[in-house]
Amino acid sequence: MLTLSTPALLFPAISLLLLAYTNRYLALASIIRELYDDYQQTPSDNIVRQIGNLRSRIALIKWMQTLGVTSLFLCVVAMFMIYTDWPQQAQTVFGVSLLLLIASLGMSLLELRMSTDALNILLSDLVAAERVRAKTVR
Repeated sequence: MLTLSTPALLFPAISLLLLAYTNRYLALASIIRELYDDYQQTPSDNIVRQIGNLRSRIALIKWMQTLGVTSLFLCVVAMFMIYTDWPQQAQTVFGVSLLLLIASLGMSLLELRMSTDALNILLSDLVAAERVRAKTVR
């Protein structure tokens, strides 16, 4: 039997998750602004690749946030249904809320992988620069 305290337990977790997503979004927005300025000064294919990666990550974060907020909303609806004595419907709504939270976390993992790809773009620049430096030293 679902009680009022069960969906309420997710409130702090979902709130912290949404805060983390917002921080990711703000960090990416800052990086995009810096890359845009860099591109205005010195156009580069790697900067274009990085901006493309960041655009995809921003879209993912938007969906992560949407699913997280919807999950929180459905938790509140489930609590209301429990309070108004609709336990069966509350269980269904709470189950959907959990599925949305799972989807949000899955997208978070995907965004993390994309973040790693972006770092690999930067590392490829360093490797290429090191190769050029090594050739000129010889």
